[in-house]
Amino acid sequence: QVQLVESGGGLVQAGGSLRLSCVASGSISTFAVAWYRQAPGKQRELVANMGSGGNTNSADSVKGRFTISRDNTKNTVYLQMNSLKPEDTGVYYCQIETVFRSYWGQGTQVTVSS
Repeated sequence: QVQLVESGGGLVQAGGSLRLSCVASGSISTFAVAWYRQAPGKQRELVANMGSGGNTNSADSVKGRFTISRDNTKNTVYLQMNSLKPEDTGVYYCQIETVFRSYWGQGTQVTVSS
């Protein structure tokens, strides 16, 4: 059982930056990790993910602005978000994919004002 706790969300003006953190209760070094988001009235969507080997992928809407990273020594996944836009508003969730199942955090709210 892995527990995930996200932090770092908040209210920011358009053009600003935030860094989200996701701390896992156990080692994440062998797992793929990802950040998803869900805007009001919309389905949850993938923002960015990273394999255990470090390869990354991100949604077209955030390319060049958001960066996913991980620190396996701290069991932590990060999402650096720059040049934020109002359409980036939503609840951001951390996900870890193990061999058996996926684990999700409780989410952290990001609100970008225009």
